[in-house]
Amino acid sequence: MCRCADVQMCKLKHLHIYESTHSNIKNIRTFAHTHIRNMTLEILTPDKTVYEGEATSVILPGTLGFFEILNHHAPIISTLEDGKVTVRNGASVKDEVYFIKGGVVEASNNKIIILAEGIQQK
Repeated sequence: MCRCADVQMCKLKHLHIYESTHSNIKNIRTFAHTHIRNMTLEILTPDKTVYEGEATSVILPGTLGFFEILNHHAPIISTLEDGKVTVRNGASVKDEVYFIKGGVVEASNNKIIILAEGIQQK
């Protein structure tokens, strides 16, 4: 409970703090929505470009197990085993799933390139 001597001033002060906090939260949400960008993803095979677009998350079958790449991931180059690649995009409700036959992945500066020896979309 507040211990302010003047009840009217107290209400005005607390209302201002509430409105200011609410406004800041709204501004942060707006900033996050407009300034945080998705990653760019390319999935390539020797024959064709399978996927080219944005993604919020990519789950890959690494040689030592599955791993996920998110926005602002540290630069990485890794070999890939046969397995499932899951592409998530915040705008889409459904994940896109591909089955690759080995390959490599490079991620740097929010750009991911997957070079697969072979691929099949589920």
